[in-house]
Amino acid sequence: MKNVYFFAVLFSAFAAVSCASTSGSGNVTRLASDTVIDLDGYWNETDVRIVCDTLISECISSPRIAKFKSQYGRSPVVIIDSIRNQSSEHIDTSIVEKKFQTAIVNSGVLEFVSSSSERLSLREEKSDQADHSSLETAKEMDQETGADFMLKGSVKTIVQTSDNTSVRTYFVYAELHDIQTNRIVWMSENDSIKKVVKRPKVKL
Repeated sequence: MKNVYFFAVLFSAFAAVSCASTSGSGNVTRLASDTVIDLDGYWNETDVRIVCDTLISECISSPRIAKFKSQYGRSPVVIIDSIRNQSSEHIDTSIVEKKFQTAIVNSGVLEFVSSSSERLSLREEKSDQADHSSLETAKEMDQETGADFMLKGSVKTIVQTSDNTSVRTYFVYAELHDIQTNRIVWMSENDSIKKVVKRPKVKL
């Protein structure tokens, strides 16, 4: 009888802990990845998708890119410099950079090489292989692929405010620079993101 009582108490304790953890976590609703959600009017994942879809499409269809492939018989190689945040809010522009890189690589129109920070770690690995790997498998130095173009860009905002209403307009710029000549071979901007944010008036 004592064992039955012990297990009943133990089961009740587990049930209480389980209920407490469930109720404390709140409700979670899963959404489709393309669902538009604007909670506060600031930069969000929908804005990233709109910007990248537009600029990437323009970049890979650029006549200068087609001319390069026709002239050299290969896809141009690109390195990403940075997408700078010059807006009035915190924006993680590394997400934009990676989305650009992923989409353009998968398009097969351009090829990318590692960034400057990534190259340092790769060179350290090759240096380590030179000391510890077999001659058949060690990767040689001075065999890197040089980039033809550098992708640069920025995100900027214009904010207008009146009473409890503000209008936020985002400008996203992207450019391809010829590393050999410093010429800009492609550039574009997306200024289609404009949001009107109305906040409740504070009652005094």
